[in-house]
Amino acid sequence: MAPRFLYFDLGKVLLDFDVRRMYRQVSEVAGIEPDRVREALSAAGLQRDHELGRVSARDFCEAFCEATGVRADHDALIHAASDIFEINAPIIPLVGHLRLAGYRMGVLSNTCQSHWEHCLRRFRILGEYFPIHALSYEIHAMKPDAAIFEAAAELAGVPADEIFFTDDINEHVAGARAAGFDAVQ
Repeated sequence: MAPRFLYFDLGKVLLDFDVRRMYRQVSEVAGIEPDRVREALSAAGLQRDHELGRVSARDFCEAFCEATGVRADHDALIHAASDIFEINAPIIPLVGHLRLAGYRMGVLSNTCQSHWEHCLRRFRILGEYFPIHALSYEIHAMKPDAAIFEAAAELAGVPADEIFFTDDINEHVAGARAAGFDAVQ
């Protein structure tokens, strides 16, 4: 049976990104070394909390500045942390064919509000081709948690066993399968 809904992961599936670029760009804005940026974002789970919607963009910036002892412009920090994405060009023809075939599609991603809003502004295809967005910061759950897949099925309006999902991380694919999705890496 053909799926009634298709979910794609955002990072490393629809878009490529470079986390080292984020560390470099944020380090330039903050005036510190990229390693200090990486440590500040991971040490207290700051990036994870942002992706879970526990920390707003403003609180994210304030916590980062406090952890690193710097003062930096909020908007410049958010832009530096978010301007790390490029379209994954090889997948675009496939997505176009699926859309022409009439498939309903959405994005299912562990992402923060800052990254998502930046990507929506920069890549029109996300809003035009993928009207359903199951995002960790809105759902307050992250892949591979069953809760994000249950919420994604509800957003799609179809039973889990009628959804196809693709992700670059095998653990997320396994989580989707455990939730009843047809999923591949």
